[in-house]
Amino acid sequence: MITEIVSFDLPADMPRDTVLALFEQTVARWQGHPDLIRKQYLYDAGANRGGGVYLWATRAAAESAHDSAWCDTAETLYGSRPTFAYFETPFVVDNRAGEILR
Repeated sequence: MITEIVSFDLPADMPRDTVLALFEQTVARWQGHPDLIRKQYLYDAGANRGGGVYLWATRAAAESAHDSAWCDTAETLYGSRPTFAYFETPFVVDNRAGEILR
């Protein structure tokens, strides 16, 4: 598994409600993605930053989902081009489900 951290700068004057509404518009896209295991949305009002933490089956799946067309759309919506970091994820402890993903 691969953890992908995506982040982007938000306009200083973008209200929290607007950020959350934009995030909400993307939920259906991620719910139906076959290679996405989990996604967490990120918002830091103090730093004017947003993004997401994604858990993918493979890095190729992550890179495919966040291609240049997706980056263009993110830049249009949020006002800046996203940056990406990738980490091998050998284990995930899921306390709610009571399981460890490998």
